[in-house]
Amino acid sequence: MTVRVLLADDEALVRAGLRMILEAEADLEVVGESADGVEAVALCRQLRPDVALVDIRMPRLDGIQAARRITAEPGNGTAVVMLTTFDADEHLVEAIRAGATGFLLKSMPREQLVTAVRSAVSGDSLLAPALLRRLLDDFVGRAGTTPAAAPGLVLLTPREEEVLRLVARGLSNAEIAAALVLGEGTVKTHVARVLAKLGVRDRVQAVVLAYESGLVRPGSP
Repeated sequence: MTVRVLLADDEALVRAGLRMILEAEADLEVVGESADGVEAVALCRQLRPDVALVDIRMPRLDGIQAARRITAEPGNGTAVVMLTTFDADEHLVEAIRAGATGFLLKSMPREQLVTAVRSAVSGDSLLAPALLRRLLDDFVGRAGTTPAAAPGLVLLTPREEEVLRLVARGLSNAEIAAALVLGEGTVKTHVARVLAKLGVRDRVQAVVLAYESGLVRPGSP
């Protein structure tokens, strides 16, 4: 399977670097480039890429607004991955709420970038560790607020709830399989059912729901 990727960044050199890294892989193909958010939305509608790497700061329409429009497209299957220069980017939570599947640092090693693009399609964890910590810090800062209602939680089986708790801790499918002594394929099935029952796009959205609902609390074992 070839993963089709769209690049959206207002710096031509950044796009060129990303293209060079991704197209060195046999299973990755860059199908388009855009220099601003408006063009990124239009190209996603036209090309239907599997993954869109979107800079969070772009002219005409910023990355967050672009992500919101791309993910709102009916029948859209594009996973939007936000790119940022800073691991302390204050827009992390906002981007996730806009529908972004992940949030990656431009400074990450090329191997991690390639793995991240593949993970965006496979549905595995897609947050740089420093950014995951920041996301959880946001929930720590809001600790004590009333948990958000999440009706889908009551539909989960005990095993699915257990899997969701581990997903919320940032574990990959392989790590969850090892922790629960299950096959990785079985874990993938559980994760898919959890996402369907919760009505969320991906595991990052599931993490947000798990914390907002109070199912998992920062600092709990």
